[in-house]
Amino acid sequence: MTIFVGENGSGKSTLVEGIGVAAGFNAEGGSVNFRFRTQRREPELAQHLRLVRNPVRPSSGFFLRAESFFNVATEIERLDEDPGAGPPIGPAYGPQPLHEVSHGESFLALALHRFRPRGLYVLDEPEAAMSPTGCLALLRRFADLARAGSQFIVATHSPILMAFPGALIYQLTGEGPRKTSWDDLEHVHVMRDFLNRPELVLDALFTAG
Repeated sequence: MTIFVGENGSGKSTLVEGIGVAAGFNAEGGSVNFRFRTQRREPELAQHLRLVRNPVRPSSGFFLRAESFFNVATEIERLDEDPGAGPPIGPAYGPQPLHEVSHGESFLALALHRFRPRGLYVLDEPEAAMSPTGCLALLRRFADLARAGSQFIVATHSPILMAFPGALIYQLTGEGPRKTSWDDLEHVHVMRDFLNRPELVLDALFTAG
């Protein structure tokens, strides 16, 4: 598990997108077999990245972009309705169509049903639709898959996901990426301070300036 952390605009999503496209995934998300496009822009960073690959190639993989997963779910439905597109792929994502469950449920269904052992999973803010309980469920699924040989590259704001045991955490700053620990992350400090004394944090926030 490699985790990229940073404030909005720090470049973590751009970096993860570049890695995903350089690894062969569709720029808007999906597996390596997805080739739909809803915009013309292609990530330039992917052209300048050289991935170091294990001699044993992943047996599965997926690029999740929280902001465009709706488009991925729509493409799955389109392929299943196209008689020339081959066997239906929707069942691989769970017992219910992704558009018929909540946003958070669709993310969790993706991890539970589509993610498999020995896979490469590039995830941009997978916590975006998840409750804290859902984030814990994701952590459990990620741990099971990691033990089964899967690799994860994740950009996140979630202190829960950042706590993944043994994860390599990189803080993206104006001076470049810096390897750090969970306890040293500002995200963790802010959340811990708020949960310990919310009234003090809110008082300081509302009376500042």
